[in-house]
Amino acid sequence: FRLALIQLQVSAVKSDNLQRACRMVKEASAKGAKFVALPECFNSPYGTQYFKEYAEKVPGETTQKLAEVAKECNVYLVGGRSIPEEDGGKLYNTCTVFGPDGAMLAKYRKIHLFDINVPGKIQFKESETLSPGNTFSTFDTPYCRVGLGICYDMRFAELAQIYGQKGCQLLVYPGAFNLTTGPAHWELLQRGRALDNQVYVATASPARDENASYVAWGHSTVVNPWGEVIAKAGAEEDILYADIDLKKLAEIREQIPVLNQKRNDLYGMEVKK
Repeated sequence: FRLALIQLQVSAVKSDNLQRACRMVKEASAKGAKFVALPECFNSPYGTQYFKEYAEKVPGETTQKLAEVAKECNVYLVGGRSIPEEDGGKLYNTCTVFGPDGAMLAKYRKIHLFDINVPGKIQFKESETLSPGNTFSTFDTPYCRVGLGICYDMRFAELAQIYGQKGCQLLVYPGAFNLTTGPAHWELLQRGRALDNQVYVATASPARDENASYVAWGHSTVVNPWGEVIAKAGAEEDILYADIDLKKLAEIREQIPVLNQKRNDLYGMEVKK
């Protein structure tokens, strides 16, 4: 099936972001995409100072529009981290997924919050305003089972391994790495998660805005189960396409059957909730 990643140029105007995102979803559908993913924080600037101002309930205005465009285009739509989700007085970094009938198939709240300090380069602390999620999230399509993570979650190999154990063949990470971590780790982490678990990995980033308070790296990417980059965007606004070949995935797993060779008698991954 054909996958499309929307690398959106995000502005401070929520309505403009949503309108342009829906237009790009329609364009991707017209070019044969059956599965479309939007980037992290596609509907608001990224920064702890913006999260409360742009927050919405789920369902809400933004998710309603995503449901409508998914149904209109007959696609599976991963809604990135549209905007912060407000629930019970807390804010979450939330990704929603909609099916071709417009129904919400999954809601994932980012488990690992982005709290880092690289002296002289970048300091960021999502936990100043956001709360972490506590549940995994997968959903089924006629093509394969899909696992969800958001940006910083990609650094935690255990999450991808759990999704692999749950039968996922595609992992989708809406993300917004920056100009420090992006060139160093963005592609490396994707290739590692794909190779270790013999899955496809897709990452959807916002386009780069040099004038933003947080400058995204861009370079939305798709990696196959062999660890090869099969599609990669630049830094500008773009729609990235990749054909997901599940036959190739099955062949790789048969040729190098690491998933069946794990010594479960010696070690294992424990899911606590």
